[in-house]
Amino acid sequence: MEAAVDKLFAGETVLCDGAMGTMLYGCGVFINRCYDELNVTQPEMVRSVHELYLQAGAQVIETNTFGANAFRLEGFGLRDKVAAFNLAGAKIARQCADALAEKQGAVAFVAGAVGSLGLQLEPKGKTTLTEARAAFAEQIRALAEGGVDLLVAETMMSVAEAEQAVLAAREAAPQLKIVVLMTVNEDGNCLDGSSPESAAERLTAAGADAIGCNCSVGPATVLGVIERMRAATTLPLVAMPNAGMPRQIEGRNIYLTSPEYMASFARKFVRAGASWVGGCCGTTPEHTRAMRGAIRAMAAQESGESASRLAASVSAESEAGVEPQPMAERSGIGRRIATGEFVTMVEIVPPKGFDCAKELAGAALMQQHGVHAINVPDSPRASARMSAQTLCLQIQQQVGIETVLHYTCRDRNVLSIQSDLLGAASMGLKNILCLTGDPPKMGNYPDATAVFDVDAIGLTSIVRGLNHGLDIGKNPIGGSTGFTISVAANPGVPDIEHELRRFEHKVEAGAEFCITQPVFDLKLLEQFLRRIEGFRIPVVAGIWPLTSLRNAEVLKNDLRVSMPDAILQRMAAAPNREVALAEGLAIAREMLRSVRGEVQGVQVSAPFGKYQAAADVLAVLEEGN
Repeated sequence: MEAAVDKLFAGETVLCDGAMGTMLYGCGVFINRCYDELNVTQPEMVRSVHELYLQAGAQVIETNTFGANAFRLEGFGLRDKVAAFNLAGAKIARQCADALAEKQGAVAFVAGAVGSLGLQLEPKGKTTLTEARAAFAEQIRALAEGGVDLLVAETMMSVAEAEQAVLAAREAAPQLKIVVLMTVNEDGNCLDGSSPESAAERLTAAGADAIGCNCSVGPATVLGVIERMRAATTLPLVAMPNAGMPRQIEGRNIYLTSPEYMASFARKFVRAGASWVGGCCGTTPEHTRAMRGAIRAMAAQESGESASRLAASVSAESEAGVEPQPMAERSGIGRRIATGEFVTMVEIVPPKGFDCAKELAGAALMQQHGVHAINVPDSPRASARMSAQTLCLQIQQQVGIETVLHYTCRDRNVLSIQSDLLGAASMGLKNILCLTGDPPKMGNYPDATAVFDVDAIGLTSIVRGLNHGLDIGKNPIGGSTGFTISVAANPGVPDIEHELRRFEHKVEAGAEFCITQPVFDLKLLEQFLRRIEGFRIPVVAGIWPLTSLRNAEVLKNDLRVSMPDAILQRMAAAPNREVALAEGLAIAREMLRSVRGEVQGVQVSAPFGKYQAAADVLAVLEEGN
């Protein structure tokens, strides 16, 4: 095995596993438990996590021993269990790797996870370098006895601490290679202030066999660190980011970075010089599986494999998918988008009750005015309304106008998502807008439970898979669902860089056109269009006829729509409701005139069921004809 381990450091791309703690937390283990103790008290749970990562394609799995050092265990009153927890953790992972080799003939390696001590060293802290080295050595000896193939010192808070881990490894288990991973802040610097270049130089001099970055604030930051380290060392580099920063939803920390997003960065890590890629907090076997596909795709492209052979290599365990129809043949909207026609849509919100006569009448009115499709939101702002899918079906059957179904991830797990989408395709709903969805706390039932198994990026990938005739598990479903896939974009958010990154990954996941939030600031739309030139898909601009100053303030403050002061001043100047409605209509018509030459269509909202207002806005398109 020693000779085989050496090959991991020879430059070939190596796929590592993802988070252990995230998976154990998902099994119901409370966050205040000592997760390292599970190696002794619940070994089968730990074993099941290792097996899932191996099934997903991981070549290196880390032991469940991140916190199994004397200092961290002392906080649980388990200081005397260092040897027991590490030895048990190593043996569990070893048994999983050996079982894989016996059953499938595949080779996987076990890395002994050595985490940060969780405290500051001298001179900032009371713990001496000698004490730190002794704690690392105690843990490493037990891992080596348990049969690990190599060591990974990860999430190191300071370069001095990382150096002590390397020295401890050389003393306690000189036969094992050691990988050292720093964690960094948003600026890309180590938590002790050291630059990635400085850390790379010092760890190379200390004798590490490979170095890199794990955890931190997400893949984009880690990519920058890898690029900087590459310029300072010739050692193999390792990138193992977390799944972005967690968001607190319903009291739980949820990581919303999709497997597809992580897979796209796996490619970028390799291109930047990383030999090893994997995941940290928030990543799961699904992330590992997606990264495996991305790595295989890169290898296939470099070796000149054909597209059909590539599909077989990425999905060896499943039947090959089917090629969906061209977008122009899937739906009326698809045809108009594909041929470059300017499309018009009007948004009709489902009722709060079960009587949708008003909404059907509104759809009929829009059809009379030549509107191409009706957009139906999915319980916007987390409100309880008639299902969007039901209203879409009634509009298409009773009115005869095409619909665009808004579909959010908030209320469904991946099983329900698949069931809904298969049902939608069966009923003839062919246009899907993929959305993450507003959290329930925004709505009228703030105690309702959110799901968020995936975000909009992951949902887009699921829909694309169904279009290729494959379900979530990559099993054939008998044909293509034939959806046109659209996504949302907000050119006016404060963190536009984050929005652009997400938009790019939505495009990579399979988006075919996008619909923006309502546009009131033309400069921001123009800037957004320029910034997406490298990954441009057709853009449909949102247009919203304001009804009052309060309506404008809600859009600005609650829905994060950029609202220039000039617009607010115009609405504030309206002396009564009628004038305010007229002013809002005038602003919307101005926006449509201005964006018409920049985008491929518009979606006009009908706030508070004012469908005639939407028709009046669209009348601008008849000017000059």
